[in-house]
Amino acid sequence: MNRDLPPDRPPGLPQDGPRDLPDPPHDPPLDRIHDRRHAPLLDLSAVLAAALLVTAAALVGTSIERRHHTLFVRWPPLFAQWEPHLGPGTPAALAVAVAVVAYGPPLATRLPWRALLWTSWGTATAWTFSLALVDGWQRGIAGRLTATNEYLQVIDRFHDIPAALRDFTHHIVSHSPAPWPAHIAGHPPGATVTFVLLDRVGLGGGGWAGVWCIVVGAAAPAAVLLAVRTLAAEELARRAAPFLVLAPAAVWVGASADGYFAAVAAWAVAFLALAVTGPRPRATGLAAGLLLGLTAYLSYGLTLFVVIVAAVLPLGSRRLRPLPYVLAGLAVFPLLFTLLGFNWWEAYGLLVTRYYEGVGGVRPYGYWIWANLACTALIVGPATVAGLRRTAATAARVTPRALRRPRTLSPESRLALLALAALLALLAADLSGMSKAETERIWLPFAMWLLSACAFLPRPRAWLTAQATLALLLNHLLLTGW
Repeated sequence: MNRDLPPDRPPGLPQDGPRDLPDPPHDPPLDRIHDRRHAPLLDLSAVLAAALLVTAAALVGTSIERRHHTLFVRWPPLFAQWEPHLGPGTPAALAVAVAVVAYGPPLATRLPWRALLWTSWGTATAWTFSLALVDGWQRGIAGRLTATNEYLQVIDRFHDIPAALRDFTHHIVSHSPAPWPAHIAGHPPGATVTFVLLDRVGLGGGGWAGVWCIVVGAAAPAAVLLAVRTLAAEELARRAAPFLVLAPAAVWVGASADGYFAAVAAWAVAFLALAVTGPRPRATGLAAGLLLGLTAYLSYGLTLFVVIVAAVLPLGSRRLRPLPYVLAGLAVFPLLFTLLGFNWWEAYGLLVTRYYEGVGGVRPYGYWIWANLACTALIVGPATVAGLRRTAATAARVTPRALRRPRTLSPESRLALLALAALLALLAADLSGMSKAETERIWLPFAMWLLSACAFLPRPRAWLTAQATLALLLNHLLLTGW
């Protein structure tokens, strides 16, 4: 026997024979070659389609508002008004944008992992603060949560928190005695109680409330990075980091309570990812459950995060082990609020009545069902649109057989499934009809996960420039509000 041949090689086969054999007929990745060759053009086509969608929403919306006055927004599809302006945050916003575009991609690949998480939080905070300060301290931060429909308007009605919770549902419907302002009536009391507790510890007023929303909201990118690294790959998380930091969505994170909601929901998913993959399922499972329970008492619509949770669980190697701890944590806030007298289901039913009594019942579903998506294109930016195009292409190559064993999927396919789960949750919110207008703010929790699709993009500096340019234009040409 020829000692140079492996023992399992048939006699007479040349030593390098297998390398000379043609690829199996089912294996040639012609679709991948085709996609790589045409990917830049397809990316630009997706961005162009999104731009046309935004343009159509602006033109059609302006026409509807002028003729029928049924949209209740001044600059369709956004809840904003045309007001070109500069402000004290302009130099800082430009500086942050230039720094992230120039140094973000290389730093994201070189920094130690923990340093990257802290840097992402710090940079996102600086970006959000600087954008908010373009409108000035009072108009951009301190006055946001003291407006007529905002949470701080009812602080004095929560001097006895248990009594206020027992009485909460009696003031949701418009014709009820002393009805809650729109944002309080439109959400479970978890958000209001947060600002009441801030007031109790000496951090009262619009300034502290705005700072809270910005600083906490800016932590969402770090949570998404942690989840992407845990469920997909660290390389993909590092590629996504600059895009999560420099997102146009930061225009609405500062300073709105929905930025705070986005961070709570993001960290709930991040802890769940750690629970189903890591060595501490008890602690991380409890943390995930607690935050998921809190999420449901911050916004009714965030119950749709169950779609993202359903995508996370199969991607972990310990899907069942942490579930008892997740469920135990999940029960805490619902049990607490129920014992204090707040009925979530009753409140939601009354909210639906309140919604259709007000502008929600007037705003045309036929327009907002697609104009909401134009709002989403603006908050996630052109890079995310292109990234989602690549995400869909990646997911399309996943076979049904592979989906039965999601843990064996490639990191890219795992990330694609995570991003598409967020997109599915967003589309469910759109179809519900309970989010007509102002979705540039309301859908921030879903948008954070769509941004992860930017990990698929080449030439990150070019795409980051587009992201930063859009955010700066939106913030300097429009006065956003809610």
